[in-house]
Amino acid sequence: MIANALGPVFLLILLGVALRHWDLPPAATWPGIERLTYTVLFPALLVHRLALADFNLRTFGQLALTICSALLLISLLFFLLQRWLAKNGPDLTSVYQGAVRFNTYIGLAVVSALYGEPGLVIAAMAMAVMIPSVNVLCVLTFALTGTGSQVSARGIVRALLSNPLILGCLAGVALNLSGIGLPGWTADTARLLGSTALPLGLLAVGAALNLSTISADVKPVLLASLVKFALLPLALVALATLLGVNALGVSVLLILGTLPTASSAFILARQMGGNANLMANIITLQTLMAFLVMPAWLVLAANTALF
Repeated sequence: MIANALGPVFLLILLGVALRHWDLPPAATWPGIERLTYTVLFPALLVHRLALADFNLRTFGQLALTICSALLLISLLFFLLQRWLAKNGPDLTSVYQGAVRFNTYIGLAVVSALYGEPGLVIAAMAMAVMIPSVNVLCVLTFALTGTGSQVSARGIVRALLSNPLILGCLAGVALNLSGIGLPGWTADTARLLGSTALPLGLLAVGAALNLSTISADVKPVLLASLVKFALLPLALVALATLLGVNALGVSVLLILGTLPTASSAFILARQMGGNANLMANIITLQTLMAFLVMPAWLVLAANTALF
């Protein structure tokens, strides 16, 4: 079952690699595809899932507390070990982003394949917490290390409120809780738009991979990946179990915790004075590592009393 679910996801990523190699569509087209997916299609998917979901406030509260606690624990670890984790501020911000950011395209595709609509609802609720939390923590890391000293509190708020994924989550939750939902043709329109987000997003992930960027950044890349693929999922599973999250919720959190870093981390590193080359190496290697790490975690969970 795990292989059947993950196989198409990874094949789409590999197809994206091949399409970029064949220059089909032309390389200049991929940024536009990524922008369309990020600003329109993916928010439509989140709005559709959240607006029509059987929104359980207790479950949402458990997920929120689990996610925020895990992220704060990882952040505290970085603060305590920063001198060992990286040699300077720009490197530390890239390692930190590599440890906490996640690729939403891959995550929702895997959750959809494994758990269907119920899993997608939980994933959407979790992302409603993870997306703003991770963005705030990453921007604060830049500010605290001095690499993003030009960023103001107003700038942080503005960036968060203009993030299409955050807006999609907020809109979906608001439509759900208000009882408005998605009336008339809006539900089918959002569903059709959202259905194109996952395949296009996965193709874009593959097209963005650049194996030539992997250089001599072995230690920081491995440190970021160790936290991302070992400590973060362990923290999420342990806290979720402690807080009484149901089995499906724990499974979804495990998947979200083992996702590779998103390509948006490279953009943030380049714009805010981080080590963009190191960030590119982390993104590339983690995406490749996820082919092995995610199935390994899922097999371990399925064959033990992990949750």
